[in-house]
Amino acid sequence: MKRIAIFASGTGSNTAKIIHYFKDKSKGVEIALIVSNKPTAKVLTIASDNNIATLIIDKEIFFRGNAYLPQLQNASIDYIVLAGFLWKIPINLIQAYPKKIINIHPALLPKYGGKGMYGSYVHEAVIANKELESGITIHFVNEHYDEGEHIFKASCTVDKFETVESLAAKIHALEYEHFAKVIDSVVNKLQ
Repeated sequence: MKRIAIFASGTGSNTAKIIHYFKDKSKGVEIALIVSNKPTAKVLTIASDNNIATLIIDKEIFFRGNAYLPQLQNASIDYIVLAGFLWKIPINLIQAYPKKIINIHPALLPKYGGKGMYGSYVHEAVIANKELESGITIHFVNEHYDEGEHIFKASCTVDKFETVESLAAKIHALEYEHFAKVIDSVVNKLQ
């Protein structure tokens, strides 16, 4: 059984979909830990409702300490999934989990990636630049924001009268449809 830690900072809508997808233990994957940098994040309630252990992390320890590597190793974590986690991952975690940290980005990378490009900021930029399409990119994490090797992309149209909210809804639909399946294919080497 492969054990996954999900790092999330917010409401946990993607986390909830991933947990639901892997409820079927025959997939050989267990969501073993939810890690958050916000003690009041809704994702922690989702974890509690699903009897999943949680870890609240401190910025100082994460970036200048041990990056919680001992806690991840003690929990026998095999893979890390970033689902709306807004901190950059420290190099020692990347080195401990090479090609085993998976992120989802709400745009078609390499466009609209990098520091500060998340959520509505991405959608605002896509609309302001009159792009005809946007989408999601699922990728491995390396030491640079949104520059890791791409695993999967899916796109949607950006309509003439698109709003940030309507584009966000399209992107969420793509995330919910694809993220858990792609995680499954990486973890179980189905690609």
